Amino acid sequence: MRLNGYERIENRGLVGRAQMVESDHDVALEDTDRIHGRTALVNNVKAASSLAGAIRSTLGPKGLDKMLVDGDGSALVTNDGVTVLEKANVEHPTARLLIDASSSQDRAARDGTTTTVLLVAEMLQNALELVRMGVHPSIIVNGYSIALEESIKETEKVSRESDEEQKSQVVRTSLQGKGDSSVCGLIAGLAVEAADGLVDLEGGDDLERMVVKRLQIREGNVMDSSLVNGLMLLKSRVDATSPENSDGGVVAIIDGGLEHAKLETDASIEVSSLGIMQEFHERSRENMQKQVTHLSSLGVDLLVVRDGIDDEAISLMTKAGIVAYRRFERSDMDLLSRITGARPARSVSALGDEDLGTYSKRGEERISDVKHTLIEGDGGGMTLVVRGSSPAVREEAIRIFDDAIGVAHRLNSRPGVLPGGGAIQSHLARHLRSFSQTLSGREQLAIEAYASALESIPRILAENAGRDPVEVILSLSADQRESGAWIGFDLQSGKNCDMGEMGVLDTEFVVKHALSGATEAAIGVLRIDDVLWARTDPSTPDWEGEEEI
Repeated sequence: MRLNGYERIENRGLVGRAQMVESDHDVALEDTDRIHGRTALVNNVKAASSLAGAIRSTLGPKGLDKMLVDGDGSALVTNDGVTVLEKANVEHPTARLLIDASSSQDRAARDGTTTTVLLVAEMLQNALELVRMGVHPSIIVNGYSIALEESIKETEKVSRESDEEQKSQVVRTSLQGKGDSSVCGLIAGLAVEAADGLVDLEGGDDLERMVVKRLQIREGNVMDSSLVNGLMLLKSRVDATSPENSDGGVVAIIDGGLEHAKLETDASIEVSSLGIMQEFHERSRENMQKQVTHLSSLGVDLLVVRDGIDDEAISLMTKAGIVAYRRFERSDMDLLSRITGARPARSVSALGDEDLGTYSKRGEERISDVKHTLIEGDGGGMTLVVRGSSPAVREEAIRIFDDAIGVAHRLNSRPGVLPGGGAIQSHLARHLRSFSQTLSGREQLAIEAYASALESIPRILAENAGRDPVEVILSLSADQRESGAWIGFDLQSGKNCDMGEMGVLDTEFVVKHALSGATEAAIGVLRIDDVLWARTDPSTPDWEGEEEI
């Protein structure tokens, strides 16, 4: 009997502790709104669908533009999906996840950003229908992972290796709908030319951002834009009496300035004699002369510094035959270093023979009443000179060039191409539906939902072109079944054609990264079954009112 009494006491203690834990949880979530289960999934899918709806009409060559208006009233007209998303004022956390997926696609592939967001939204919408049918999200996640793996394998089978002509076709396809056709054609040619100049250079996928400078010039129109070898910038030599042009020489780069030394702390110096002050200036001039003499002894005839140059040093360098430029930006210094082979030194006194570089040509040109300098060298480095009537026109041209050179540069190392016009997505959808028949579990339903999401791309392309999406999907599927995966929908003629012959091509790495990024984002959202919203902002607790424990 005594033992039973102890058991009853212990059980009452367990119940009490459980009640205390529940009470503590209620207190912890007192200032928090909680959405869980299917309600959380429904809200997340709504946010994803709303975000996708904002850029749905921009997809494809027949896509429409968006006008983005800032708080100050300035407007930006663009067709670039990632630009629309990154500049939009979005607060919903799930929508932010989709924007992050689009930005990741832009950084990795420079194309396919709109496609990624649309695929995520369609995958989530189809997954929600399965959840309403009683399929657990974990089953859907597993099915989506299987579908992604099978899609990547099939994509590699369909892919073909591109040649030089197809490289230009790929870049032009990636720019469809992003601007006037003539402008996109010009920029595509400049991008391919610039990418070919980067083939033998090291630096990875982001090399085109470091090696190709973008320079805006107000004079002329956007069709006058050009690509020049070397570093071109809005700078003029510090002494107008020094030579304006030169045919090569030795260059030095100083990551600092060429100025008289200054005290680092505030101090007062009492001078008791004029001779002391004169001696101080003499020593300062002697130090400046030593630095200029050191430059001359190294054979330097072109000096570039990040900071300022003292007026006294300017006259001394002009007498020594040294042309100088000052106040360079860090990015320009890095590019000049790559072009000439010079290594930036902290000061003139620390400069050695191993830090020097060579340039092949230097010249100045007056454009729009402003002096511009062009420095050429044997190293890789180019400048895109973008002209246009307004800053908005020039900035949009630069955005188009960024996408074009990103695709062209990556295509040099990963030359696989796939059919455009929604052909690859339609083929993968048909393949996945056949593949799903080999599975016996509920993952079969998830794979079919994944296939339906892929078909949304040709469907949206048809809608934006004013075509019947259902008719396009059915005819495309039938023609591919007879003629193969390279049959796609030609938006111009409204007929199904061989995309290889039409020159409408997508890059393999863009398609694969879009599939991977969209699937990962969709799976990440599907794994969320609880959303906790804080009602108040974080603040310092008021401990004075608490009772002592």
